Amino acid sequence: MVSETFLQLAVALGLGLLVGLQRERMDSAIAGIRTFALITLFGAVAAHLGQIFGGWVVAAGLVVAAAFVVSGSFARVAKGDADPGQTTEFAAVLMYGVGAWVVAGGMPVAVALGGTVAVLLHLKGPLHQFVGKIGEGDLKAIMQFVVIALVILPTLPDRTFGPYGVLNPFQIWWMVVLIVALALGGYVAFKLVGANAGAVLSGVLGGVISSTATTVTYSRRTKEDPKSSRLAALILMIASTVVFVRVLVEIAVVARDRFLDLAPPIAALLGVVALLSAVLWLGARRDPCAPPEAENPAELKSAVVFGIIYAAVLLAVAFARAQFGRAGLFTVAALSGLTDMDAITLSTARLVSGGGLDSGTGWRAIMLASL
Repeated sequence: MVSETFLQLAVALGLGLLVGLQRERMDSAIAGIRTFALITLFGAVAAHLGQIFGGWVVAAGLVVAAAFVVSGSFARVAKGDADPGQTTEFAAVLMYGVGAWVVAGGMPVAVALGGTVAVLLHLKGPLHQFVGKIGEGDLKAIMQFVVIALVILPTLPDRTFGPYGVLNPFQIWWMVVLIVALALGGYVAFKLVGANAGAVLSGVLGGVISSTATTVTYSRRTKEDPKSSRLAALILMIASTVVFVRVLVEIAVVARDRFLDLAPPIAALLGVVALLSAVLWLGARRDPCAPPEAENPAELKSAVVFGIIYAAVLLAVAFARAQFGRAGLFTVAALSGLTDMDAITLSTARLVSGGGLDSGTGWRAIMLASL
């Protein structure tokens, strides 16, 4: 018990020193390496005392820590040396809570919180640059994703409806959130690199955002400029390679318990297309390239359309499997692959995870759709 207490105090001290080191390097006049270490230790000691005398000790300690931070800020204001930001003050109060969490909530979460605070404080410049690059359309994309993930999803019922017991509104929209999140990540990356992206990065972003849109865009470019056909082939091959990576990510999220059963054949095909991409890259790497303008992937209309497609594929797969067996399922997979790879992958992986489909039939259906 004593050794555990010393360990908790040592972790609290280490987290305080970590955040304090960052603030000291930034010449913070309010709190530096020693102050942050003391604040975090204070939180850990208060949590230990709270286990003996009651939780009011932790609350009182928080008030004391906040009062010291506020008094320090007022003293600097009185001297005419005020910093308009309040990041250090709030970080100090938060680190008191982190110190208390080491004792009361558990070390893994506390360490993660302390590390996150240090990283956020250190990334001030890059974060401000990122915000500066975000336009009105980009902010709209982020807010629409918030609506899709945090407003609509929690309100949907988590139970099945309709025939075959496969239409679950919550699960269907969760798949929408997953796909939009993947596309939004590529969209943000595209906005950060812009026209400076090379062929490889253009293909990667195209595969993440939309391999179909990438194919159409570069096909049109080669019609206008036939000399760029080799470069376009490279970009489309890379985008197709990323599609298989997306498939593996989706399987890992939806059917994590059956991932090792479903993934190997897809990974083998991924290796083949990656090798082809490498061969094409050797011949086209010196050609200039600029990625096409990406569209907002978080449009609510597009999300609803994908949700409808996913539900339709889910229902079609269940119907085909029940009425026609594997042959019917493979027909649905082939047709689905012509329109949307994500829908058939997610629906098949979900059926395999739920025990409604064996893994051998599942990976064959996904493979057929991808081809």
